[in-house]
Formats: sequence, C-alpha cells, structure tokens
Amino acid sequence: MAQLRMSEQQPNNPTHGITLEMMLNTLVEIYGWDELADSIRIRCFANDPSIKSSLTFLRKTPWARAKVEALYTDTIKANLS
Repeated sequence: MAQLRMSEQQPNNPTHGITLEMMLNTLVEIYGWDELADSIRIRCFANDPSIKSSLTFLRKTPWARAKVEALYTDTIKANLS
C-alpha cells in the first residue's frame, strides 16, 4: 500500500503536521508579541513573553491553545486569499 503524504492524509486540516511551536513562531513573526497579546488576552503574551514560557502555558491550557490554533488558522486562510 502506498504511503500518503501528510497533506493527502488530512487535506482539509490546515494545522495537520504543524506543531504548536511552529504556529506560535509564525504568529509572533506576523503580529509581534504586543499585537498577539491584544488578540489573545493571556499573560504569557503580555508580560515578559518568550516562546518557551508560552509553549509551557499553552500545553497545559486547552482553551488558550484553541485560541492560538484558531488565530493561526484564520491567519493562514487570510494570507492564502
């Protein structure tokens, strides 16, 4: 049986194969920490932000991770249009 590429396995899932760290790095690159903190009101984005501390928080906090994933998905869709 032929192996499927990741994009073929879940073609309608824009986050398939994208790690939380990749999402966060992309969002920080596009928006910066200040705008990201305005978009998603969590302290780790506003007070002394870092990728490491944000990942620690997001991995323990499902509602915050969902907001990051949603913003990432919306951002990717907007950039593809």
